[in-house]
Amino acid sequence: MKKIGLLSDTHGHIDDRILHHLQDRDEIWHAGDIGNAAVIETLEKTAPVRAVYGNIDGTDIRKNFPEYIHEVIENTKILIIHIAGPFGKYNPKTSALLRELKPDILICGHSHILKVQWDPSGFLYMNPGAAGKTGFHTVITLLRFQLKGGKPENLELIELGPRAERTK
Repeated sequence: MKKIGLLSDTHGHIDDRILHHLQDRDEIWHAGDIGNAAVIETLEKTAPVRAVYGNIDGTDIRKNFPEYIHEVIENTKILIIHIAGPFGKYNPKTSALLRELKPDILICGHSHILKVQWDPSGFLYMNPGAAGKTGFHTVITLLRFQLKGGKPENLELIELGPRAERTK
């Protein structure tokens, strides 16, 4: 069993309340729009990080993180990519990866809209919303779950309150 903390769209911001909810995780996964290397350095003090770059990330992030991750973790095929497209209407890149890799879980960010839903094709779609202070989202969100026996369990939605009220 592996305990995962999942976030996206930090846009260069991590506050202590986010870290509080990640402190007991075995790994932290970041689905892009990291913002700067300090975010990763801060997260790595809590747990090992798997991350992909997003559309706002500069060369400092892009040279250290891939566009997408495809790995088998706890007997679960994971695909993490920042921009997947809307649920069920995936962009051409993501559609091709889904056909080729056949993941059990697709993780993405970009929309700043938290959504967890089974796709009719047989995989779980997970977007943790946005954990940063920048963007059009109104509530800061992240997800926590466990991978066990090839499936996610004990999914928790963490809401940290209105974005406008968040400070370091």
